[in-house]
Amino acid sequence: MQFSENWLRSYVNTSLDSDALNHVMIMAGLDVDESHPLGASFSHVVVGEIVSIKKHPDADRLQVCDVNIGDKTLQIVCGASNARQGIKVACALVGAKLPSIDIKETKVRGVESFGMLCSLKELGLAEEAEGILELSHDLKNGTDLRVALDLNDQITTLKLTPNRSDCLSLWGVAREVAAISQSSLSPITYEVNPIKQSEKKNIVVEEKSACPRYCGRIIKNVDNTKTLPDWMVSRLERSNIKSISPIVDITNYVLLEIGQPLHAFDHDKLQGDVVVRFAKPEEPIHLLNDTKIKLSKKDLVIADNSGAIAFAGVMGGLSSSVTEASRNIFLESAFFDPIVIAGKARAYNLSTDSSYRFERGVDFSNTRHALERATSLIIEYCGGEAGEISEVLNALPKRNEIHLRLKKLNAILGIEVPSQDVEQIFHQLGFEVNKTIEGFKVTPPSYRFDIAIEEDLIEEVVRLYGYDKIPSHHPVSHQAMLPSSGPCQRDLKEALTSRGFYEVVTYSFIEDEIEKALHGNLNPIQLQNPIASQMSTMRSSLWGSHLEVLTYNLNRQVSRLNIFEIAQTFQGAKKDFIETEVISGLSYGSFLPEQWADKIREIDFYDMKAHVEALTSKSLTFKRSDKTPLALHPGQSAEVFLEGQSIGWVGKLHPKWQQHFSLPKAPFIFELKIEKLLEDKAFKYEDISKFLPVRRDIAIVVDESVEVDSILDAVFKAKIPFLNRMALFDLYQGKGIAENKKSVAFLILMQDTSKTLVDSEADSSVSKIVELLEKQFGATLRN
Repeated sequence: MQFSENWLRSYVNTSLDSDALNHVMIMAGLDVDESHPLGASFSHVVVGEIVSIKKHPDADRLQVCDVNIGDKTLQIVCGASNARQGIKVACALVGAKLPSIDIKETKVRGVESFGMLCSLKELGLAEEAEGILELSHDLKNGTDLRVALDLNDQITTLKLTPNRSDCLSLWGVAREVAAISQSSLSPITYEVNPIKQSEKKNIVVEEKSACPRYCGRIIKNVDNTKTLPDWMVSRLERSNIKSISPIVDITNYVLLEIGQPLHAFDHDKLQGDVVVRFAKPEEPIHLLNDTKIKLSKKDLVIADNSGAIAFAGVMGGLSSSVTEASRNIFLESAFFDPIVIAGKARAYNLSTDSSYRFERGVDFSNTRHALERATSLIIEYCGGEAGEISEVLNALPKRNEIHLRLKKLNAILGIEVPSQDVEQIFHQLGFEVNKTIEGFKVTPPSYRFDIAIEEDLIEEVVRLYGYDKIPSHHPVSHQAMLPSSGPCQRDLKEALTSRGFYEVVTYSFIEDEIEKALHGNLNPIQLQNPIASQMSTMRSSLWGSHLEVLTYNLNRQVSRLNIFEIAQTFQGAKKDFIETEVISGLSYGSFLPEQWADKIREIDFYDMKAHVEALTSKSLTFKRSDKTPLALHPGQSAEVFLEGQSIGWVGKLHPKWQQHFSLPKAPFIFELKIEKLLEDKAFKYEDISKFLPVRRDIAIVVDESVEVDSILDAVFKAKIPFLNRMALFDLYQGKGIAENKKSVAFLILMQDTSKTLVDSEADSSVSKIVELLEKQFGATLRN
C-alpha cells in the first residue's frame, strides 16, 4: 500500500522523523518496502501571478510577463503557449536551483528576464509537460511552492503480510504507529448526515453468511461535474490512484482513509430491489473496466431485476455505473465474508483495491461509519440530499476472549515482561483487557482478524515491547567426546561409490518364477494384490532385481555397469517371515572404462572379491562350498565368512541364467548380510615400527587341493615371532613339479617395534613357518 507520509501525520501526532518512523514500523512487523521524497529537490520557487503580458519585441514566440510574487513584481520572458494574464504560476527566482538548471539573471533576445516560469518537467515532478504549471487561485503570491503544494512529503510503500489487513488504510497505519510510539491520534471527524429526502432502497440479502452486513442509501441531486479540492486529489495521486470523477474519487478516498471499500450505483439505472445472491451458472456481467465475463455459481453478486449489476467485493458493473450525467446515486457499503471473496478476482485475471481488502478482511464495525463519511464528503463537494440508510444485519464474526498466561509469555520470550507493561501494550493496541490470576483475558477488536490464539497475543506483546529489548546470549555448549558409533550403512555406500559403483533402488517384489528358479526359494511369500503380474512375490534376494536393471541398461547401449543396493529380503510364511537387511552388488563389462593408458580387461572374480573386501576393515574368508546358490557358477563362486560366520556369497552368474537373460557376458554378483559387517568392536592398536622390515621368500610344494587361504590362516594363528606380513606372489604347476602338486611362493616380512632384526632372528622365524607347513600340509621346500 502506497501513501503520503504527510497524510499519515495528519492522523497521528508523532515527533519521529521519516527514518525513525520507518524503522519503528519495520520493527513492529509493518515492512516498509520503499520510502522516497516526493519529486526532485529544488529551491527558491514561489507562487507568482501574471498581472500583465505583452509580446516580445524581437521574437514572435516569446512573451514578456510581469509576475507578482507578493512583495514585488518581476519581469520574466516566457515562451509557453499557455502563459496569460491572471493565472498563478510556479516562479523560479534568480538563484533558484532546479533539477536540471540554475536560474540566473539574463537577457533573452535583448530583454532582461529575472527568473523563469516553470513546468512540471522543469520542477522534476513529471517526465513530460505541456506548458507552464497553472496553480490554484487560492494560493497566496510569494508562498514557497514546496509549502503551497505540500511537496515536503515522503511517499511510503508498505509490503503487508496477508494477516495485517487492519493496516490497509491510513487510519489503520496511524493507529498502529500511535500504539508503537505511544503517540496521540487525531480522530476522523464527521457528523451523521441529516435526512433530506424520503426515498429508500429495498435491500434483499439472500446469502446471509456470505454478506452479514449490507448498508446503502440514496443520495439525490448530486453534481458529478464539480471539482474536488486539490488536497484530496493530491492524496489520491500520491497513493497511486488516478482521479476519475468526484463521486468515484470520494469512494476511493474513503477506501484509503478508513479501509472500507464502497461502490456508487447510478440510482436511475437500477431496476427494482437490490439483491445480494450467488450468481447463476454462466451469468454474464459487463464490468467497469469494459471486461465481459461469465460468472460461476460460487461468485457473489449484487443484482436487480435486470440481472447482476456488480461482482460483489471485486468490481461494479458498467450498466449501473456513475457518469458525469448522473444525478441520483445509490451508495453501497458492505461486509463480505473473506472466504467467499478470496481468489474470485484472480480467477478472472482481475485485481482491484476492493478485492484485495475484502479477501483479507475488513472491519465490519466500520461499514456504516464509512457510508456516513463518504456521504458527508459527497454532499460537501458535490451537493445532494441524503436519504435514510437501508441496512440488513445478520450474524457478524465473533471476537472471542483469549486467555494469556504470563508464565507462558515469559517462557517463550526468554525474559520477564512486567505485568503492567503487558496490560499497557494491550490498551495501546485497543484490546479489551481483564486481569486474571494467571495473566489476562483479552478480547481483540473487530479490525484484528489475525488474533485468535494465545501465541498471537504473545506476538503482539513482543512487537510493541521491542525485539531489541530481548538480550542476545551466546550459546553455551558443554562438549564431550562421543563414544565411537562404529561403522554404518553410509560407510558401506561410500566404500562402493568410491570404487565406481552407483546405488540403485528397486522394488521388493519380483516375478514368482525368478524367485523360485533363480533365488531357489520354493516357498515364496505371495502378494494378495500385486501391482503387476511380474511383481507378485516378495524377493528373498536382490539378484533378480539387479539382473533386470542390467538388462534395462544393456538395451540402452550401456556396455559397463557397477551397481549396488541396500534393502530388505524376505523369507518364510506370510504371517511368520524373516526380514534380513543385505547389501548386494553387480559388476558387468570391463574393469576400467575405455581409455588410452591401459588395455581393456574384463572384470573377473578377484576384482569382485576386492570390492567385497573393501566393505570392511575386518578380515573376510572366502571358501568353496557344495551349497552354491543356483544363481552362481559353481566353479567361480565362494561363500563369504566373517569371524567364522557365513554372511553371504560372491561369484559369477551361472551360464544358464546368462542365457536366460540373453547377456553377451556373464556379470559378477555378491550379496552379504550387513548386520555382521556393522558390528562395532574395539580396535586393537599397535605401535608402528620405526625399523626396516626384513624380507624372506620361500617356495613350497603342496598338494593341488591345498588352499592358499588355509596356509595363511594356519601361519597367522601360530603367532610366529616378528611376523608382520605373509602374502602369495607366485603359483606354478608344470615341468619340474609332480602331478597333482603345485608350487606356491610367499613373501615374508618380519619386523620388531623396538629394534632392527638380525639375520639369526629372521631365519629362526622362517624356520618355524616352514616346520609348521611341513607338519600341517605336508609341504616341502622347492629347490
